[in-house]
Amino acid sequence: MRKKEKKKESTGIAHIQAAKNNTIVTISDIEGNTLSWASSGSMGFRGTRKGTSFAAQLVAEKAALNAMERGVQRIKICIKGDGAGREAAIRSLQATYLKIMTIKDVTPITHNGCRLSTRRRV
Repeated sequence: MRKKEKKKESTGIAHIQAAKNNTIVTISDIEGNTLSWASSGSMGFRGTRKGTSFAAQLVAEKAALNAMERGVQRIKICIKGDGAGREAAIRSLQATYLKIMTIKDVTPITHNGCRLSTRRRV
């Protein structure tokens, strides 16, 4: 029986979720299948240090190196959240010699939502 070969991807999408307390970087292929991921909690940071820009820098670097082993050379970046690690994660992805094609902010913005129902009067 033959050994299953891993697919080599050249283009990927880096999803950076930078919250106040944590930073998660997931690199997927174009279809959305996860190739590599890392978070500041998995890197060994605990408590308030998980939300720092230094933690985000190390997280992005680890996820990028794992993705480069899978053959990723170009990435599109989607950033979500308002944490301290937004810019640090992008700079770290640039430093790993991945070619950045686009940077897109996909942070959800509230628009006050639906109208609340009236209070019940008895």
